[in-house]
Parts: sequence; C-alpha cells; structure tokens
Amino acid sequence: MPSTTRNIDDFLKREIVLTHDPDDQQQLDPDLLLNLVEAIFSCMGENPIDFDQEAFFDYDPSEEPICRTIYKVSNKMLARCIGGEDLHRSTLQLLEMLGPFRWDAKMVVALASFTRSYGMFWLVLQMQSENALSLLLAVVRRIPNTMTFMRPRFKALNLLVETILRLTRLLISYESWSAMHEMVDDQDREITRSKICLASYWICRSLLVCFSQIADLRNFSLEQVCSDRAVVAAWGLYSLGNKLSSLCSDLGECIDRCKQQIERRLYEKLLHVFKEKGDDNQKALHPFFAWQDEFPFKDCSSNKIGILELKSKIVLLLITKPDLLPLDKAYFLVQQTTGAEDFVVLWVPVPSTNGWSSAAKTSFEFFSTRVPWLSVRRPWSLHPAVVSFFRQEWGFGDEPVLVVLNEDGLVSNTSAMDIVWIWGARAFPFTSSRERELWEQANWTVGLLVDGISPLLSQWIEQGRNLCIYGGDNIDWIRKFSKKIKKIRALGFDLEAVYVGCKNPGESVRSMIHTIDEEDLSSSITFSSVDFFWFRLETLKRSIGQQDRACRCDEIAARVGELLDSGSKDGWGVIGRGWSKDVVMLEQGVLEQGLEALQMWRGNEMVTDLAGALRAALEAAFDVGGCRHDEVVEYEEGLAEKTKICGSCRVPMEKFVVYKCEA
Repeated sequence: MPSTTRNIDDFLKREIVLTHDPDDQQQLDPDLLLNLVEAIFSCMGENPIDFDQEAFFDYDPSEEPICRTIYKVSNKMLARCIGGEDLHRSTLQLLEMLGPFRWDAKMVVALASFTRSYGMFWLVLQMQSENALSLLLAVVRRIPNTMTFMRPRFKALNLLVETILRLTRLLISYESWSAMHEMVDDQDREITRSKICLASYWICRSLLVCFSQIADLRNFSLEQVCSDRAVVAAWGLYSLGNKLSSLCSDLGECIDRCKQQIERRLYEKLLHVFKEKGDDNQKALHPFFAWQDEFPFKDCSSNKIGILELKSKIVLLLITKPDLLPLDKAYFLVQQTTGAEDFVVLWVPVPSTNGWSSAAKTSFEFFSTRVPWLSVRRPWSLHPAVVSFFRQEWGFGDEPVLVVLNEDGLVSNTSAMDIVWIWGARAFPFTSSRERELWEQANWTVGLLVDGISPLLSQWIEQGRNLCIYGGDNIDWIRKFSKKIKKIRALGFDLEAVYVGCKNPGESVRSMIHTIDEEDLSSSITFSSVDFFWFRLETLKRSIGQQDRACRCDEIAARVGELLDSGSKDGWGVIGRGWSKDVVMLEQGVLEQGLEALQMWRGNEMVTDLAGALRAALEAAFDVGGCRHDEVVEYEEGLAEKTKICGSCRVPMEKFVVYKCEA
C-alpha cells in the first residue's frame, strides 16, 4: 500500500475510533436483527425466506425499544441526505450517533434503518397498480409509477446492498466471539480491528449513498431517469460495491486467521479444563457455553438460566442431534431422569452437518419446550472447537452421548447413557465405579429384564408376582401356550403371562398383540414397549461387556445373550418372581414340557415360587439321574469363569476338565 494511502487510512481510522463509545446498556442481538433485514430484502426478490417473528418481538433487552432506535436513525439518515451535507461528515455523524453500540450492532442498526425506508419505497412501488391507497401514497411520496427505466440503478443498488449484507455478516461472525479475542495474536487482532473500523465506515457511507438514491428517485421525471446523471449515479453504486467487495475479501482472510487461532487455543483449553480439580463446576462449564452469554441455558418454559444455577450439582450433558431421540425413547429417558434434585440434565443438540438448517432449528424448539431438562438456549452459537471436542474426545457421532460432570467439574463418566437406560436415577452419581457396583449387586431376575418397561409390569415386579415373560412370532403356538398358562393358574398358582413380542418387531407383532388382547390370551405390552424390551436387553448386554472380568456378571450375560438369540425363534419364556434370583428360562419345546409336567406335579401346590416349582417338576420329569446332556468345547482363556447353559434343560451346566492325548 502506498504511504500516502496508508496515511489517509490511518487518519480516517483515528476519526472513526473517536466516534466509538460502547455502552454495556445498549444490548442488541445483531444476528437476529440481520435475519429480519435479510428476510425483508428477500421479499423484494423472487425467493422470500422465513423469519421467526415471535423470537424477534420477544427480544428487547435495551431500555429503548430497538424499533424506536431504528426509526430515529432512519429519519436522521434521510434528513442528512436531503440536506446535501458533505458525505464524509455525514458518515462520521452517523457513526457517532451509533457510538454506544458494538461494531457489528452499529452496522445492523444502520442497515435496518435503511431497510425501513427502502422496504416502504418498494412496497408502495409494487402495489400502486393494484391498490388505491398505495397509488395515493405514491403520489404523496412522489414515487414513479413505473420502474422499467430505473432497473439499471435498482440493479446496482441491490448488488451494493448484497455486498453490505455479506460484510455485515462477517463483522457479526467475528464480534460474536469478542470474549475470545484475547486468544488471537496481538498483530492479527490489531489488523482485523483496523479493517473492521474501515469496513464500518464504508458500510455507513454506502448506506447514506443508497438513501440519497431513493430520495433522488422520488423527484426524477422520466427524462431525468434516462439522463447522464442517472448513468453516473448507477456507476457510483457499482464503484462502491467494488470497494466493499475488496474490503469483504481482505476482512474475510483476517477473520479466518483469527478464527483458526481461537479454535486451536480454545480446543487446547478444553483439553486442560478437566485435568485440574476446581472448587465447583463453573470453571468447566464456562469455556463450553458461557463465553458470550451469561445465561446460555433455558428451561422448558424458555426461562433463561445461567451456569451459576448449576453450581454444586452433578450435570449430565446429553449430546444428541437436534431431533433428540425417537419419541418413545425420549419419553423413556425423561422417565429415567425425573424425580431427583441432586443432578441436572443439560441437553446439547449438535447437527450432523456444519450448519443449522431451518428444520433442525424447528426440531430443537419443539423438543426443548417439551422435555423437563435444561437446554442450550442457542445451540447454533456453540463454537466449532466445542463441537469438535464433543466429537473427538467424547465420541459423539450418530448416537447420543451422555457425559457426567461431577460437582467439582471433573468428568466422571463419558458414556453414562447405558447406566441411565438400565437403572435411571438409582445410578446416581452415574460414575463408572457406580455402574460396576450396580452390576456386582445385580442378579439374574425377571425384574432386571423388564424394569421400567411399563407401569403395570413395574407394579407386578414390586408386588413379587409370578411372571412369565414370553415371546415368539407364531400365533398358533401362543394360543396353545395361553391355554397351558390358564391351566397352571387353575391349579392355584399366582401367575401373570406377558407377551413381549420378538426382536426387530414388524407389523406381524403388532397384529399378534391385537389378537392377544382381543382373544384375552394373556397380558401384553404395547407395540412401542416391545422395542423398549429388546432395546433394554441390548443395553444390558453392552453394559456388561464394558465391565472388566473381575465383575461377576457371567450368568446375566449368558442369559441375556440367549434371550437375544431366541428373539426371532418360534417361542420362549422366562418365569420368575419379582427380584427373586430363582428364574427359569426355557425355549418352546422344553417350556411346553415343563408346563405339562407342572400340571401333573405332586409337590406342594400352594408354593408361591413358581420358578422353583417348575424346576422341580422338570427334574421329576427326567430320569432319576437327571438330564444327561453333555457338551465338549475347546479351551480358551477365561472360559472356566463363564457360565454355560444346558442346551436341553436350560439350566447352568457343571464344569469338568477333559485331557486328550494327541499321540
């Protein structure tokens, strides 16, 4: 850059900086206001875009309503253009008038002020041929009755406005992370700030020129519109557009460099924030959510919530896509996380792509007002470094992730989803050690299989009722099985049979549930609960698989695995009572044989433990020596510690070691 030009720019920057007098009381959401401006300009074209009017009208943080500020600025801008003042002087006066606002807010207010007048001009211009009131207003405002001869000037003006919008969007993207500017190298920060000053000046100057063009058009005759003066004016607009395009390119490069530095250093900060124990969780939550907003969260009533309200609480960070979860699973997760005050669920929606679509925002707004958790108030404003951290450090992808922060702000579990699915609030404080403890205390029971699947089942479990959980996809077998169950009940046994469908249920299972209910064959869970049951089994299996060998869950793992393997077969059943460890699991043939044997059993008919009675009946049905089934399997490390289920009678097998000579 030549020294003369540099000196002129330096002098201009000093003049611009003198107009800047930010006031913390002048709060404004520039992004929201710019969205409104863009929506208005889109209506002047062929592709209007949607705008959330309710969100705009609900936002009014300043003492003076923003609409009044826009009205005042618009009138003063127009007055200066009509008065014919020096353009440079008028630009500085406009900047001085906008002095209390941040740089990005200045530009958006100026843009909105211009849009107010320009939008009214276009509205009257377009409707005067169809509406008598618009025609009269056009006469009063001296607006031409045709735009045919003004198209070159309108084209130049609209191109200039589009460039102003792009440049303003750049300013907003940089200023939105003003709290992180200290992470940028001093030289890059100063260069960027200098270019922002110049961009602000040229945006305001260009808007004043645009105002002048509108004022001129009101007084032009047809001959004047086609005159050399009009051509010169159009070229002047094109020249300003080129100037702003150049500024947009230069400023964009500077902002990209700053963003890269911020993203790298913020990521490093996030990596270190959990390595040191703090007095509370505030130090850990702040770099994730509170860089630019003191109230980054909201409740289901859309009340703003600050991070201070999460102090001294365990925080469960639920990271999902904006559409949360399938409705039935979302309902179940709500059920599993309600009723406790010692922890807070904070929903953090993250889209699978880099940007937020209107559909994603709609999904977020829908679910955030219907779940009883806290949500990030503006998740689309999360810094890319934070989103990268979720993906790379906490493994967020297509599946939801539940991360637990303890009261001190340390991560106590990065995969707490399974422990919540299985045990709900009983898993508090949701640490990995608590999950291990729960598994060490767990037993193979009917309650473990169906806990939380349906209110009625949960009630029967707590009452200690004998339950037969059965499944299959053969309605004829279900009818026969139901008759046997009713005969067992006729013997005096307290027994409830509950159909739970089969793995990967389709319309056939829905039809069978309808038939079972209609013919009163047995009880059944709802079709959506069928998915829950098999999802719970998968979760049990996955959670056990994540435990070390010292955690003795082999029998549960083996039985759950067998159930999942039997999920698509003709029929199977599990019989037990509440949380009793005496459980019998049988497949179709042996199950029928056992029920028939139970009917002929000569034992004590008044026993309450049906599983024990069934086992005794089965033993009596076999030879005196019992089941003679044996199975030889090759040795592998850890096999001796696992439980093997008999393929014939479905009870745990006794282990022996066999040596074979290979000579």
